[in-house]
Amino acid sequence: MTATVPRTEPTVATTGEPAGKRSRHARSFGLPVATALVMGNIIGGGIFLLPASVAPFGTVSLVAFAVLTVGAIALALVFGRLAARHPRTGGPYVYAREAFGDFAGFLAAWSYWITAWVSNAALAVAAVGYLDVLVPLQDSKPATMAAALLLQWLPALANLAGTRYVGAVQLVATVMKFVPLLFVAVGGLFFFDADNLGPFEASGSGALGAISASAAILLFSYLGVESAAVSAGEVRDPRRNVGRATLLGTAGAAVLYLLGTLAVFGTVAHDELIGSTAPFSDAVNAMFGGAWGGTAVACMALVSMVGALNGWTLLSAQTPYAAARDGLFPAFFARKRRGVPTAGVLVTVVLASLLTVYNYTAGADGVFEILVLITTFTATVPYLLSTAAQIHYLASGQAHRVDRARLVRDGVLASVAAAFSLWLVAGSGYAAVYQGVLFLFAGVLVYAWMSARNRRTAAGTEGSAGRA
Repeated sequence: MTATVPRTEPTVATTGEPAGKRSRHARSFGLPVATALVMGNIIGGGIFLLPASVAPFGTVSLVAFAVLTVGAIALALVFGRLAARHPRTGGPYVYAREAFGDFAGFLAAWSYWITAWVSNAALAVAAVGYLDVLVPLQDSKPATMAAALLLQWLPALANLAGTRYVGAVQLVATVMKFVPLLFVAVGGLFFFDADNLGPFEASGSGALGAISASAAILLFSYLGVESAAVSAGEVRDPRRNVGRATLLGTAGAAVLYLLGTLAVFGTVAHDELIGSTAPFSDAVNAMFGGAWGGTAVACMALVSMVGALNGWTLLSAQTPYAAARDGLFPAFFARKRRGVPTAGVLVTVVLASLLTVYNYTAGADGVFEILVLITTFTATVPYLLSTAAQIHYLASGQAHRVDRARLVRDGVLASVAAAFSLWLVAGSGYAAVYQGVLFLFAGVLVYAWMSARNRRTAAGTEGSAGRA
């Protein structure tokens, strides 16, 4: 049995820096910025392709969207309840460790970290495709690779400048992408033509089969609901604001997703939408004429992706930071400056950059896509552990951790959130689950090394105390 680091409340300020010595570049996030962090991380670049991706299944895909929205909001509420009990940086890592011990906490941190830095590389590569609409790059591999790296390092530099700048960039980016997307989504309703919708079920597999198939594509649109919980230590009044920000951000993203998809369905003919590579561009062109939709959507997509990269860069450093403070990750991840875990940001952006370079130079078709698909599985591990922690508290009768007046409601929410998380795993596919488990097993070796080191340190401390 290995030595366990005691799970104690932090003795420093919420930013991780001693009170009174906090840098002027560090600033706690209020409710608006925390909400923007959630919404900005959920809405990356996928929204610009989603309508075309689900069009082959027919409008029944909107039903799948509605069902998934219920699951995502249930998960958001569970995170809010958990954050009220454990308002500390780390989110799912903290909840899993408090409920089940060091090993579960480490698995949550490890899998979430993998998800973050691989996803950052994927997001930057995808953003280059939109940048190419504005500045032709694809004919030059060095220029394309340089652009992808630049799109990763600019948000990283904003993070290194301090939480004050992270929050400002996130709020501006969220407003800049939310307003035009909402304009298209709402404006499309005025140009809505029911004849464009096509059949309710177009795949021929039956309504239930079409819902399941389209849900497998849509499931990952809500990854990021945990954003405020992961950064709880940087949120002002986290017991109150994390839950609110999580719910508001998830609901805001859901409204934009549903309205946007419906607007595109109603403005672009179904047969044309199935083959579309830029459905929002086609919708703008259909509504207002001309061919300027591609440029407009490319600008919106770039803003959306840079905002998502900014938020995910912070999250990719927060969970290792929390685990490192507890001795479960290497100690350098616990270094913090200006409210930001600088070592975590640097390690994450370097790994993502290396993966990006590999994507452009290795010439191995499909390798990068496989890695990205694996992250859709690794992201569900912290979700499942978090919902399991909530169910654990509810079922074990720990009165100090459970609001008795809300017991039934919390139980229903936890059950729905758990079902949503399991659905995410199923939607990942057999190959992703198989290879994702290998990533988790690699983490087990890291945990073995860290726990052995902690045990040696504890034995040395006890020996010194005995000699004294």
